[in-house]
Amino acid sequence: MSPAKPQIFLVRHAESVHNVTKDFNIRDPGLTQVGHEQAAALEASFPDLSSVAVVITSPLTRAIETTLDAFGSILPGGNNLILDPYLQERSDLPCDTGSPISVLKERFPSFPDVVWSSLAGNASELDGDDWLEKKGDYAADDESVTKRAEKVRKILWNVAQNIQQAQKEEDEKAAEEREDLKTSIVVVTHGVFMKFLTEDETIDLPKAGWKDYYVEEVDKFDGKGKRIPVNRSPPCRQNPPHLTSNITRTPKTLNP
Repeated sequence: MSPAKPQIFLVRHAESVHNVTKDFNIRDPGLTQVGHEQAAALEASFPDLSSVAVVITSPLTRAIETTLDAFGSILPGGNNLILDPYLQERSDLPCDTGSPISVLKERFPSFPDVVWSSLAGNASELDGDDWLEKKGDYAADDESVTKRAEKVRKILWNVAQNIQQAQKEEDEKAAEEREDLKTSIVVVTHGVFMKFLTEDETIDLPKAGWKDYYVEEVDKFDGKGKRIPVNRSPPCRQNPPHLTSNITRTPKTLNP
């Protein structure tokens, strides 16, 4: 039996403080009270939490809080949680600029070292904070963001391939030895960057909204003759929109 295609659940972060106040000079704002409620509702309505193999999230505070509220119950020990700076929002405004790892560690003290290692390891400098400068790979211009989105699609393709290989190995085991397979990838990111990631200018998910995609390889030339994988299957499902408000509360913590 051929391994099933891994699905990517593309999730937009829940309502953030700057979404309500329109104060875009707030550095790395968190969620409002309703934002936390939206993320908690996502946990309750998500189609199959048990199928999730890995959650890859933007390291901006609002995305991490959305991840904890919606998917914290399936992230024991943080071993299947990755903070990827390539998923940060497009602009260089303060609201779209993240916080240093030292600050994030204070905000999310329950995260084990493996989570912070994923953020430092995905950045290009040893201190792991070069992604805050909004230059190079993380610059806000269209060309740089387009290239960053291509890198994310390559990463997702590789993760999907690894999941399929693991599934194939499980399929080869005796039925009584098999465990339930986890074949889904959750990606928590931002509304504008999502347009670049999906190459779809029309995508406009509600706060804590999601669409799911199958991972398929499509030939695409980057102008230098190099073929790269692109994930562009039509979305299968979408969850409903939520209401908005402007009160904040303490986010959930990671399960031990």
